[in-house]
Amino acid sequence: MSRKKLPRFEHNQTAWNVIERGKPLYTNIKGKWNIFFKNENPIVLELACGKGEYTVGLAKTNSNKNYIGIDIKGDRIARGSKKALDSGLLNAAFLRTGIQYMDEFFFENDVDEIWLIHPDPQPRDKEEKRRLTNPQFINQYKKYLKKSGLFMLKTDSPFLYEYSLAILKNDPDFEILAHTSDLYHSPLLNEHLDINTHYEEIWVEKGFTINYIKARLIKKENPS
Repeated sequence: MSRKKLPRFEHNQTAWNVIERGKPLYTNIKGKWNIFFKNENPIVLELACGKGEYTVGLAKTNSNKNYIGIDIKGDRIARGSKKALDSGLLNAAFLRTGIQYMDEFFFENDVDEIWLIHPDPQPRDKEEKRRLTNPQFINQYKKYLKKSGLFMLKTDSPFLYEYSLAILKNDPDFEILAHTSDLYHSPLLNEHLDINTHYEEIWVEKGFTINYIKARLIKKENPS
């Protein structure tokens, strides 16, 4: 473990806004998120949140929603946790786990919105099962989203944008509300709430375009 990472892992062990293995809440938070946040406000997830830039940014824009950043990398979420604490945010928390294990932390219909910000596009055919917008993952998200819940994707990858757009268009449970292959030159720009990740700013400065999809879950299947 690097010397830089060690203090971040130590931070996670004591930070109230980080839930990870070894803490009591890790095994009993399911169904208790509103108790954790001490309110009944809507729950919003940022999946593969990295350093938590979007989670923190969203929490700053709306104190009437609770935001949870999910990532497996503890050193990354420690940075988001510190930013949230430094900003005095009581509506931002971080869960250290893999997305494939979300059943351990959320019931069906727990979530109002899911954001997926610049995930790894996994462009090779053999990597499709790891794409976070493949049908298996999309079906997983449906379980946690409430009816009329929103799913948002931002990506610098034209490949992932087109792939995800096709998946969502072919899914009868979702309605595409908006999409663009050039967010920064689109009327949809305001929808990303002027929140940028560090690397997004670099990509835009270099002339790369940002792709965006907003979809709504229009029906819920009965649990099998």
